[in-house]
Parts: sequence; structure tokens; C-alpha cells
Amino acid sequence: MQSPGTPTTGTDGRDRTDPAGDGAPTRPDGYAAARLRLLTGTDPLGPPRRAALAGLTDQWLAELFGAACRATGVGRAALVAVGGYGRGELSPRSDLDLLLLHDGNAGAGAVATLADRIWYPVWDLGIALDHSVRTPGEARTTATDDLKVHLGLLDARPVAGDLALVAALRTAVLADWRNRAARRLPELDELCRERATRQGDLRFLLEPDLKEARGGLRDATALRAVAASWLADAPRAGLAEARRVLLDTRDALHLTTGRATDRLALQEQDQVATELALLDADALLRRVYEAAGTIAYAADVTWREVHRVLRARALRPRLRTLLTGGARRPDPERTPLADGVVEQDGEVVLARTARPEKDPVLPLRAAAAAAQCGLPLSPHAVRRLAAAPPLPVPWPAEAREEFVTLLGAGEPTIAVWEALEAEGLISRLLPDWERVRCRPQRNAVHVWTVDRHLVQTAVRAAALTRRVGRPDLLLVAALLHDIGKGWPGDHCVAGETIARDVVARMGFDRADAAQVASLVRHHLLLVSTATRRDLDDPATVRAVASAVRTTGTLELLHALSEADALATGPAAWSAWRASLVADLTARVGAALEGAPVEPPRPPVPGAEQERLAIEALRTGGPTLALHAPQQPRGEDEEGAVEPVGVELVVAVPEQPGVLPAVAGVLALHRLTVRAADLRAVDLPGAVGPDPVLVLNWRVAAAYGSLPQAARLRADLVRALDGSLDIRAKLAERDAAHPRRRGVRPPPPKVTVAPDASHRATVIEVRAPDAPGLLHRIGHALEDAGVRVRSARVSTLGANAVDAFYVTSADGEPLPEPTAATLALGLQAALEAALGTFPECAGG
Repeated sequence: MQSPGTPTTGTDGRDRTDPAGDGAPTRPDGYAAARLRLLTGTDPLGPPRRAALAGLTDQWLAELFGAACRATGVGRAALVAVGGYGRGELSPRSDLDLLLLHDGNAGAGAVATLADRIWYPVWDLGIALDHSVRTPGEARTTATDDLKVHLGLLDARPVAGDLALVAALRTAVLADWRNRAARRLPELDELCRERATRQGDLRFLLEPDLKEARGGLRDATALRAVAASWLADAPRAGLAEARRVLLDTRDALHLTTGRATDRLALQEQDQVATELALLDADALLRRVYEAAGTIAYAADVTWREVHRVLRARALRPRLRTLLTGGARRPDPERTPLADGVVEQDGEVVLARTARPEKDPVLPLRAAAAAAQCGLPLSPHAVRRLAAAPPLPVPWPAEAREEFVTLLGAGEPTIAVWEALEAEGLISRLLPDWERVRCRPQRNAVHVWTVDRHLVQTAVRAAALTRRVGRPDLLLVAALLHDIGKGWPGDHCVAGETIARDVVARMGFDRADAAQVASLVRHHLLLVSTATRRDLDDPATVRAVASAVRTTGTLELLHALSEADALATGPAAWSAWRASLVADLTARVGAALEGAPVEPPRPPVPGAEQERLAIEALRTGGPTLALHAPQQPRGEDEEGAVEPVGVELVVAVPEQPGVLPAVAGVLALHRLTVRAADLRAVDLPGAVGPDPVLVLNWRVAAAYGSLPQAARLRADLVRALDGSLDIRAKLAERDAAHPRRRGVRPPPPKVTVAPDASHRATVIEVRAPDAPGLLHRIGHALEDAGVRVRSARVSTLGANAVDAFYVTSADGEPLPEPTAATLALGLQAALEAALGTFPECAGG
């Protein structure tokens, strides 16, 4: 694209002069220079600069239009700005939406020449142009057939020419829009819904589209169109400011990238934040999310009102036939729901006798009633509820019960919560909420912002309340489990203190507050232990039992862990993880009830594992089975999503280098490792002292189809006998794939988990996933001379979280200094290796 500052000549060869006589540059090169000065000047981003850019563009196009009309002799015609340009919302790289309107009396050739003399100078400057040439009748006909054209014409604004022609068109288009509102508005609503399905919700996207995503600029424009229909209107509070925030952000994005883009990519966010004088990318996203939330809430309320009005209109003729002549229209039916709360017209409103300014519990009572009935809170009711006085501290029992009822309502809780947030009621109830509100989570596993994740966790927990003895504590802990993410340091530690204070303010007694605080402190304990520790090791069970202390807390923690994972995203929970957590919970529960922790027994292989292990012992080489993928099963009856990928079982007589060899072969075949478990098994009646290593893998093809099991086995045989140099093959492939542009992930972290096992030393590795990562880790451990007894490998989004149980050559745990040295060496090796990896997921 040509730079806006590049001089160019017009297609008609004429010099451009200033028709206004004020000295402003009106030649194409003069306009380009003035435009460049405006965009690179010191004036802050905002409506004045957008208006100045639109005014400068108007002036230039008016001069082009005047010169073209004089040259072609076309009389009644006008140049009309539509869409975003019509609203004066020109961003630095916005295209120009223009309509050349004429009365149809000039010849087709003259009109075409007139258009060319306007369009070509615009194209010469490299400015994108969306243009059309129509008579008023043609414009109305096209608008009737095309909803998007009709929407653009609602913002029609004359730039130059016959103002009466434009005024007549605007009047007709608005009249058509209002007359056809009953048909047009449902079409527009469906268009918005389809776009939201494709683009997602702007409030929760790490790389949002500022225009197309739900809560973006398209939705704000749709709300203007609804208001123009006179059928309904959006809540005005904060809406103009939200539009301004998104437009300012788009302006900064255009200036930063030099491109006409609406997607706020990760690599641009720090620069855009700097352009807007914000602290960092997180501050930028939080500001954008808040604006999108305002627009999304206004859209929900507005479309609900549109459909209510349309339903009422459809019923009105039938009502007339039922009423006698002159009878008064009956008042809307009002159904009592709670003290001071009624249902009317499908919404929850306040009773006529309600006095919110004298009833501090009324907001929670109304919210709980709405959520329990699955009804929306009326915006007018929420505004009145904002006048309620603050709750006393500690809360009265009624407030506490209504709050728990609200949390336990399930999915309807979300819409009610958002309505309360729109008027600032949540931050009044929970002052600590402000720190997590709209806070982004830069983690591919998480699909929500912190605040929405907390509400989603409460929604998930509501379905699990029948499994616990204290459902109220489960729901409150679910809402507060990540409340510490608004503070520096470990969010579990910070959250424990915050949760204890919040629950005490709610009026729970000291024992309940301590239990909720413990749940928040340990909400990651079961999942992290079950997926990264050897459950057969007595030290694992003892460590969890020591942290949990009581069976009641364990029961609540089990349900909270499941709700948290389900509310995180599809990568965080599966039937496999659920079974591991359930197994750990059962073992810890038995220990807490006084059952002795039994010493570990040798792992008993399953039927298939035993068959493969016997075959491996018989042949002296590897055996494997790759299960063909089944049809997607979706969610089971408990909502646990099946793990991604297919199962691969490998059995190999124990020997050095098994882990790096198998992992390397998988990487060569472009198989992504989602999860893995390695352990040695003893076969009953087996000949010889050496056990068989059995590796259970969950793998998925990075792209294409899965390799054949025979090819995997052949390459594994070569890797184990040294005839296949995996390191060299991976290095070749890495060199052939240049680094992708993107945000550099945090460096790997290798730690020793103290007291995690009395039989082995546990080495934890957290690193960005990459091709061959597990192969390199295995080689580094082999090079260090340690023996890998077992391993737990998992991939969460773009991150690998692995735990390796290692011993010395004689089978003993490593001395502390040796373990620390091993961790440092492994971390250094991974840092060096990751610097050569292409930035994409691997195995």
C-alpha cells in the first residue's frame, strides 16, 4: 500500500486549488501531506482527531467532486459519506465508504466519468475505497434487498453537491427503516448472533477483533440502528465512552501496525498500550474488556426489549378482538417472586411497595429470585437497586442465604451477575472483586478473564452441590478460589487471606471461614498432585492428607477441583484427569479415616500391557499398540470431556535411553504428546531380574493422519540400537523451519519437589511445549547418569508440565546437592535448546 505521504498526481492531470480560499492543501499530494501531519502530530488520539481527519478528507473530496462536476457537466449529484465515514469515525487506515448520488437525468457515460474523476485520485493515494453510484430510487431498492447497505445509509452524511438530494434520500431511508422495523430488526439480531458465533466474545479473547467480536464496534453500530427504528433504545450509561475506548484503541493499532487491521494481536499490545499512555498490555486489555462488556450488556438489554415490543405488537390485534368496545387495556400481570420482587413481562422488576433505599438485602433478594427463575433483571430495577444502602458487616443471615442461592442457580447466575456488575453492585458487595474484574489471563488453557472464570466455576460447582455436605461453602469457595490473582505473588497464598476476610464479612463463623480459606489455598492441590506425582508412593498420599486435614475439606476440595477445571477450558479436564483425581481422593480419604498407608506394591499391568510386556521380553525388543481414534464422544453424563488424541502403549525391556528414544520417534513422526505415563512393571513368572518398561501415551497428529504402528516400531528399534540419530534428524527439521513471529514465552523452570517421595527424587519441568521437548529432557536425564523410575507428562495448551521420578544407578533417591545440580543443569540445557525451537507446539 502506498504511503499516505507519497505525492501523486490526479488522473485528470489538473492542478488542485483550494475552493474555499483558506490556504488548506487540496491537491492530492497536499491532502496526503496534511493527512500525514495530522496522523503523526502530537494531538492525542480521540474524537477530535478523528473528526479532524474526516473534515480534512471532506474538504479534499469536495474539491475533487466540484472539479469533476465542472468537467463533466453533471448537474444534480452529490457525494455522500456512509458507514463509519458517515459517522465521522475515520481511523488512520480506515477505508472510505462513499456513495455518488445522482438524479438519473445525466447520461450514463457522464456519470461514469464523474465517478472515475473522484475514485481514481483516492486509489492513487493507496486509500481503500468502498464505493457505489446510484440514484435515490436505486439506493432505496438496494437497501431493501441488502441489510448491510441499509445500515450504511442510516449514517449517510453529505460531503459535497446537492444537499436536497441527500436530505430526501436520508428521509426516505429512515422512513423505510422504521416502517420495516418488525422485519429488519430480527434480521439484524440474527446477523449479530452469527457474527458473535464466528468471532467470539471480545471480553474474553486474548487477540480480540475490535470490530467484529461480540461487544465490538459492529454491535455498537447495531445499537444505533435499533435506536433509529424508534422501537427500542439501548441503555445510554457508559455506551458513548465504551465506543470511544474501542475507537481510540483501533486508532492506536492502525498507527502501530501501519495496516488497516481490527485484530489486537499479542505482539502489538504493548506498543498500542504505549500509544494510549497505558501501563502495559494487561492494562490495555482490561480497558478494552470493560468497554466491550458495556456494549455487550447494552446489546443484550436492547435486543430483549426489541423482541418484547415485537411480541406485544403481534398480540395486540388478538387482544382487541377480546376486549369489548371502550374497555381499558388490562395492566401487565405481575407475579410475586420474593419480598419486594415480582415478575412482569418476562423480567424481574421491583414491586410497587419496594423501598430499595431502606432495604440493604433487596439487591441480593432480587438477584437470587431472578437467577432461580431463570429470568433477566430489568435494567430499570437494577438502577433502582443501586440506591440500596450498603450491607452491614457482618452480613445478616438473610443476605448470606440469598447470596448462596444466587451462586447455586447454575447457568442463569451469569446474566444476573452481569446485570449487577453493570451498575457497580458487585464491587459494592465484594470490594476485592475490583482487582480481578476484567483481568486477562495470558494462558492458552484459560478461556475466560479472571472474574468470569470465578463465576463460571460457581456455575459448575452448583451442579456438584449434591456431592458435598456443605454446598454453601463449596459455592463461596468456587467464587473466591482465584481472588488472589489481583495481587502480586502466589495467588493461592494471597487468596487464602482475602477469602478468609471476605467470608468473615459475609457472616460465616470462624471455622467456616478457615475452611473456605483452606479450600482457596489448596484449590490446585488435587489436580497438580494427581497428574504430576506417583499415586503409589505413600509420601504422595501423606503430603495431601497433611494439607487437607479433614474428610469434610477433602470432599469439598474434590468438588472444587472439578468445577475449577471444567470452568477453565476443554484442555483442563478429561475423563483421564477425573479418574486420577478420584483415585487420589479415595486414597487420601482412607488415610484421613485412619487406614494405614500401605507400602507400594509393584504395578500390576492390564491385560494389553501384560501381553505387550511378555512379547517384549520374548523378543528382546519394543512392542507397541496404537489404538485407532473412535468417533468423538463429546461430554459424558458428568460433563467430562474425553482427552484429546489416541492411546499409544509401548513396552520395552528396561535399558538406558528408552524415554528419549520413544519421545524422539514420536517427535519425528510429528505426534504431539498430550499426556504420558512411564513405569516399570514386574511380570509374574518372568525370567530374569530386569522389569519391563511400559509407557502409556496420549498422542495426536500435529497435522495429517496418524502414522502406522509398524513404522513407529521400526523407527523405535533403530533409535534403541543407535542406527537412527534422532538428535540430528530433529536438528535438521528445526533448521528448516524458521522461527515464527510472536510473543516469546517465559523461560523453562526446573525444580526439585522436596519430600514428594521417599523412594525417588522428583524433578518438575515446566516449559513451553515444542517439537522434541520430551526427547531432549530424557536425553539430559540420561546424560546426567540418573535412572527414570516413572514419569508423569502432561500438556496444557502451549505449556508442558512434567514430573520425573529419578534415582541413582543403585535405585536410591539423589542426595540434595546432586538433585539441585541436576535441576540447574537440566534448566540450562532446556534454555539453550528452546532458543533453537520453532515457536509451535510439538511433542
